[in-house]
Amino acid sequence: MNRFTRLLLLLITITTTTLCSAKPRTDLLKVPVGFKIELFASGLHNARTMVLGKQGTIFVSTRGAGKVYAIKDGKVYTIAQNLNMPNGIAFHKNALYIAAVDRILRLDNIEQNLANPPQAAVIRSNLPKAIHHGWRYIAFGPDGRLYISIGAPCNVCLKEGFAEIRSMKADGSDEKVVATGIRNSVGFTWHPQNKKLWLSDNGRDMLGDDIPADEINRVDKVDQNFGFPYCHGGNVPDPDYNDFSCKDFSPPAVQLGAHVAPLGIAFYTGANFPTKYKNQLFVAEHGSWNRSKKSGYKISMVKLQGSKVIGYETFVSGWLQGQSAWGRPAYILVMPDDSMLISDDKAGAIYRVTFQK
Repeated sequence: MNRFTRLLLLLITITTTTLCSAKPRTDLLKVPVGFKIELFASGLHNARTMVLGKQGTIFVSTRGAGKVYAIKDGKVYTIAQNLNMPNGIAFHKNALYIAAVDRILRLDNIEQNLANPPQAAVIRSNLPKAIHHGWRYIAFGPDGRLYISIGAPCNVCLKEGFAEIRSMKADGSDEKVVATGIRNSVGFTWHPQNKKLWLSDNGRDMLGDDIPADEINRVDKVDQNFGFPYCHGGNVPDPDYNDFSCKDFSPPAVQLGAHVAPLGIAFYTGANFPTKYKNQLFVAEHGSWNRSKKSGYKISMVKLQGSKVIGYETFVSGWLQGQSAWGRPAYILVMPDDSMLISDDKAGAIYRVTFQK
C-alpha cells in the first residue's frame, strides 16, 4: 500500500466519523434571484445518490455509512445497511438496484415493503474489490441497460479493467465497455433530447493546486477514450505516463475547476425554472480535500445550446464559508413537481430548490 492510498483511506475514515458534524444552514445558501432553497429532509447520515420510485418514494444511498434510506410520506426508513460503500442506486421495474464495491444487489417490490424490506437478490458478485475509487455509480440508460462506473484503483496508474464505464442487462449479463480513460466518474446521465451519455470525472491529485481540471465528458461513440492515465483535463500530459499526446484522446466537454470533485450531474427537464434553465446540465461540486485553498462546494450550471457548451456558472453556493465547509453537495434529483433536490453528505440533509413565479 503506497503513501497516497494510506492517506486516502485515512481521509475516508476521518470523513466517516464526522459525516454529520455540521447542521444544515439554509440561511447561508445563496441562489439566483427569484429562486428559493429550503430544507427538505435532515438526519440522513451521509446522504448521497437519490433516485425516485414509481410511487413517489425517494431512495437515498450513502458511502461511508453503509446504508440505504427510503423517504415516503414524511417517514424515513433504513432499507439496507452494513454494505460496503453502497453509493450507487437505481430504480427499475419496481426494484431498487444497489451497487456496493464488489457486487450489485436488487430489492424487488421495495415500495410495497419499506418497513420490512425483502432479502436482496445478488445480480453481480464479481466486480473489482479495490476500495480506492471503488464507490460505484449506477443508472439505467434509455436502452434499458444498467450502466456502472469502475474507478481507477489509484491516484494514477494503468490497470486493465479499471477507469471505465460499463453496461449490462438488468440481470447482470452481457457486460460491455462503454467508455475508457475515465479516472473516477461518480455521476452520469443522458441528454433529454439526443440521449447522449454525459459523465463527471474527478482528475488526478498531486500535480498542484490548479491542475488538472476536473471534467464533464460527453460520450459520442462506443469505447471512446478520455485519456486517463496519459492525459488529464484534456491538456495536461501525465509526468509518468507520457507515451501518448493529449491529442490522441477525446477532450472534455467542460473543464471544471481543479479538484472541485464533481459527483452527481442532472439535466433540468422541469417547467418550474425559467426557460433559460431548461435542458441545462447541473453539477454537484463536492469540494476539494487536499487543495491549499478550498474549491468547489457548490452547484454549478453548464450552459448548453443543444449539445454545445457555451458557459459555466454557479447556481447554488454557501456551503463553503471562508476556508470552512459546513456541508458538501453530492447529488441532484429533478422531481415530478419540477423542483430540484440536492443531497448533502456532510450535513446529512436534502435541500429543495424552487422558482417563485
